Amino acid sequence: MNKQKVNYGEAILEGFNFLLENNPEVFVIGQGLWSPWYVGNTMTNLEKKYGKNRIIDTPVSESAVTGAAVGASLCGMRPIVVHPRIDFMLYAMDAVVNEAAKWSYMFGGQSHPSLTIRGIINRGGEQGAQHSQALHSWFSHIPGLRVVMPYSVLDARDLFIASVLNDDPVIFIDDRWLYDETDLIEKPKKLVLSEQGPKIISSGNDITIVGAGFATKIAQECNLKLRKNNISAEIIDMRILSPIDPSLIIDSVEKTQNLVVIDGGWKSCGFASEIITSVLEKIDPKKLNNKPLRFCLENTPAPTSNKLEEDYYLNSYSIVKKIKSLFN
Repeated sequence: MNKQKVNYGEAILEGFNFLLENNPEVFVIGQGLWSPWYVGNTMTNLEKKYGKNRIIDTPVSESAVTGAAVGASLCGMRPIVVHPRIDFMLYAMDAVVNEAAKWSYMFGGQSHPSLTIRGIINRGGEQGAQHSQALHSWFSHIPGLRVVMPYSVLDARDLFIASVLNDDPVIFIDDRWLYDETDLIEKPKKLVLSEQGPKIISSGNDITIVGAGFATKIAQECNLKLRKNNISAEIIDMRILSPIDPSLIIDSVEKTQNLVVIDGGWKSCGFASEIITSVLEKIDPKKLNNKPLRFCLENTPAPTSNKLEEDYYLNSYSIVKKIKSLFN
């Protein structure tokens, strides 16, 4: 099959086109949807191609648009809600946590809010504490929500399509720091979201490194540096954060006997802690060569200063230095 080279943002745009062309019940609602300043290159010209009655750019009211989408999903539509900054998605928490996540449970599975809520992570560039949060751990804590966080260009498109065609409410989180990643990909595939899970993207024997979203990119950077030091890392991309399936990670750690988790969220009550706990519930810690390591953001809001950002955000150099010390 013919492959084409696209970047991460263009892959999401392909996903939108596939969904809108083939599913008349799909529409998109949110703020800034007609503006690349808000959504980058992920929605270019969709309103011109499909009309502004399906690509609905709304006034600024995160709560209103999300609540409206929940209602539309209960009437047979498949809305996609776009929050250009996941930080301000917090205004919509009642609709997300108390309505969408719980609806099918409260009505005996007779009705499903089939909506996808896309939250975009923006960080760096001196944007400060209110514009720089990654809240994937928070949403993963809520029963009834599926949480998807793709790293690869292919997953950005195909897991997005699978999210929208899934009958459960999905939080789909993409990261602007990945938008320039490129890959050669074939035509879109219809994946069943419930059948997806963690994926080994680089095999190794000495240490297991787990990440999700941009953290997986850092893991891959670590992998290249470690291999120059004759350390063979197995890189696992989580892809689906909730419901979590740790079985692949457990199998990998049983082989490598070392575990590192890289997480772009905060350390306290974070996703890295959940991964490590899920592994240690199944593997006797005495069978590991070293204690598991987690690399997360410190428990402080993001700084505004560019110099402070350099210390605040994770980088492969400091992680590799720590991992190398395990083998020395």
